[in-house]
Amino acid sequence: MLGKIRQALVQKNENPHPNFQKTPLYQEEDELVDVTFARELTAVGGKFLYCDGEIDLIENLIHLTEENNIKKIFTWEKGVQDLLNPYGFPIHTNEVDFDEADAGITSCEVLIARNGSVMVSSANASGRRLGIYPPIHIVIAKASQMVWDIKDALSYMQRRYGDQIPTMVSTVTGPSRTADIEKRLVLGAHGPKELYVLLLEDRF
Repeated sequence: MLGKIRQALVQKNENPHPNFQKTPLYQEEDELVDVTFARELTAVGGKFLYCDGEIDLIENLIHLTEENNIKKIFTWEKGVQDLLNPYGFPIHTNEVDFDEADAGITSCEVLIARNGSVMVSSANASGRRLGIYPPIHIVIAKASQMVWDIKDALSYMQRRYGDQIPTMVSTVTGPSRTADIEKRLVLGAHGPKELYVLLLEDRF
């Protein structure tokens, strides 16, 4: 095997697949990008809530907290706080009693429609912990943050940050899960048991 690899490195042949890079990875979608995202997120166990305005967003959050008996919600991002405070929505904005958190609310970088993923980074005030430690992770995103593919998400990050890419860039695809123990699927083993994405319409 090593001999074949060595020979391949010495002998330069023409690319047998010259059109490989031009071949689309996915088939064209007939659905709108947000419909595709909602379908794929739901397929991996996440929950999608569409909000046509801030009032609808608050109503969805109230219903969500009542349905899940949430007592303490933490959010450390000023943008999220500024969105929720005018409506008197109860949130904890510092780390006091963080070990008692029922849910964390964060923003995100982008939403990736093809696989229902949420791209997050260490660039915002939520850091690495707020979306991982509480058992429920709530993401508030805007419709303008929706992209089709991971390559579009990475292009967005490059445009936004240039050569100052955050030290942590990751994608969250549904609730935390593992099947390492006896091949039984367990949710919440390494992070939240539930993931909610609230999409706020901002395209007018």
